[in-house]
Amino acid sequence: MSRRRTPLTLIATLLLSTAPPYGVQAQMKADADRITVQPRPVEDLKAVFATVESVHETLARTRIGGTIAGLKVKEGDKVTMDQVVATVRDPKLPLQLAALDARIQALQAQQHQAELELDRARQLRASGSGTQQRLDDAQAAMDVARAQIAAMRAERAVVDQQLREGDVSAPANGRILQVKVIDGAVVLPGEPVASIAVETYVLRLHLPERHARFIHEGDPVLVGDRGLAPVTPSGVGAAQEAKAPNLKRGTVRQVYPEMANGQVVADATVTGLGDFFVGERVRVYVATGTRDAVMVPSDWIIRRFGTDFVRLTDGTEIPVQVGNTIPTIGDQSGGLEVLSGLRPGDVIVRPEGG
Repeated sequence: MSRRRTPLTLIATLLLSTAPPYGVQAQMKADADRITVQPRPVEDLKAVFATVESVHETLARTRIGGTIAGLKVKEGDKVTMDQVVATVRDPKLPLQLAALDARIQALQAQQHQAELELDRARQLRASGSGTQQRLDDAQAAMDVARAQIAAMRAERAVVDQQLREGDVSAPANGRILQVKVIDGAVVLPGEPVASIAVETYVLRLHLPERHARFIHEGDPVLVGDRGLAPVTPSGVGAAQEAKAPNLKRGTVRQVYPEMANGQVVADATVTGLGDFFVGERVRVYVATGTRDAVMVPSDWIIRRFGTDFVRLTDGTEIPVQVGNTIPTIGDQSGGLEVLSGLRPGDVIVRPEGG
């Protein structure tokens, strides 16, 4: 009879059956600690300058003429849709409302008189002492009085709407770029009060004409820090400028079909541009084709006495000349480019403690 297996025995058997053999584990670890040098194609990155631009720029305009009585924004303020940015006052509008109210009161008195005449005409007609013509005239006078009151109330509603349209509202969410008036200024209907950059911002790239065939919608871009700071700070290697993790990632959203001054214009979307100045220049890396390069992880480089070395499988350390860090773009992994010192087929190993 076979002995019954306990649950712990079953679990141990399952783990042993699913785990790779010891020799396979050793082979996997050995592959992770050594690299066979082979050139591979990488994106050739070029540094260009881009400006922060608003996708759309709109104007907050007046709808009536008058005098600016309350300017509530200044350059740089953030506004939301329908927020009042200024108020236009026309002193004639309150006077027109007062005149219309007086005319409505007069017409209401006429309507009251017409109602009395209509009631009297109906009573006389019912008793037989009044004529049908008098009743028809009283009814017509009553209808005219009501129509005149309705027309006057509609005219008053128009003036009241004009009075409310003195509030100049922001047509969209965004940031005030320019305020074009001051308090007390006389404005006409349709005159702009402020220009607003809609809160959707892009990086506008201007690339040389020779790079036009390489840039397409959806291509990734790398963006540096503000203030024209280098795209990447100093790192390993004399010619290296920076480490790629400090870069922001973006995507080309549109390539314009018309060139300007021998340059192709494209827009890239990058998160976090809302805090930038509109028109601020930023350093950007774009891909302008591919080239073959030898890359190794940066922590595999041994730096000693101002010289860079890599270690071969036999323990020999050979000097190499390193270039810039090639950042990760899309599904392409990055690394440190080796310009000279290695040949295709060389096998290097991770240095001890790396």
